[in-house]
Amino acid sequence: MSQSITIPAEREGREAPADLAERRAMMAKAAEAGMLPKPVRPVAEEVIDGVRTLTVTPDGKASRALLLMLHGGGYRLGKPENDTCFAERLADRCGIGVVLPAYRLAPENPFPAGFNDAWKALVALRGRIGDAPLLVGGDSAGGGLAAALGVYAAAQGAPRIDGALLFSPWVDMTITAASFKENAESDMLFPEASAQMASDTYMQGFDLRHPLASPLFADLTGFPPAFINVGNGEALRDDSLSFHAKLQVAGVHSELLGIEGMEHVAPVRSDQLPGAAESFEATVAFVNDLLE
Repeated sequence: MSQSITIPAEREGREAPADLAERRAMMAKAAEAGMLPKPVRPVAEEVIDGVRTLTVTPDGKASRALLLMLHGGGYRLGKPENDTCFAERLADRCGIGVVLPAYRLAPENPFPAGFNDAWKALVALRGRIGDAPLLVGGDSAGGGLAAALGVYAAAQGAPRIDGALLFSPWVDMTITAASFKENAESDMLFPEASAQMASDTYMQGFDLRHPLASPLFADLTGFPPAFINVGNGEALRDDSLSFHAKLQVAGVHSELLGIEGMEHVAPVRSDQLPGAAESFEATVAFVNDLLE
């Protein structure tokens, strides 16, 4: 067991500004119009301890493990539906079930609301599958949430998490990493100004270094084995590099794959993007090694 961590009380948020509400509406319309990729097979939907979830299972075989996969979107955008295609491909290649929760978003629900939803889903899944392997994963903000789950589970001593898949994880709410400026021209998907706005929207005045908001500042003792993937030209490059280094110092097995020319969370967004195939194959290899 590592450090003692207290989850702060949930706070009342604020109404989403007009530009954010418009972005959400545009994304919803695109999905309704069939403009976004969809999985091949039907996806099961259920509510787990008050949290809406989607579940993707491997084609034609039983799941040998579960992955709790948390979507990105800067804690203010996104839905689990965004990651179902990636989840389906990973489920089929690794023989695992993937559960994708619809955690609450800011600014209506600031930190720690999203974490609390993810934690409830994690605890419920561990109770459901008993001693079977349970992994956590996520992209960008979802990667930060997955890392926070690993931190808190280690601090509590339970539930057991068997591995973490972190795709361009956002693990530092302070937005002080050098890569935000160094990669300003190569990363237009999550520039410094957007990251700062997302951090302000999520944290709303709370301590930016709280270990469940910024796992980079946590004691990482007892964190599960981790696979971290990032594009070398991403604004979040240093979040991945620093988190990997801290995991190693804490004695945690961590594999880092940096890919030149890969966009932000490319492997989760589309298997056709540069670097996505290399990332996906490395992810499959990591999961299969874990489960052997």
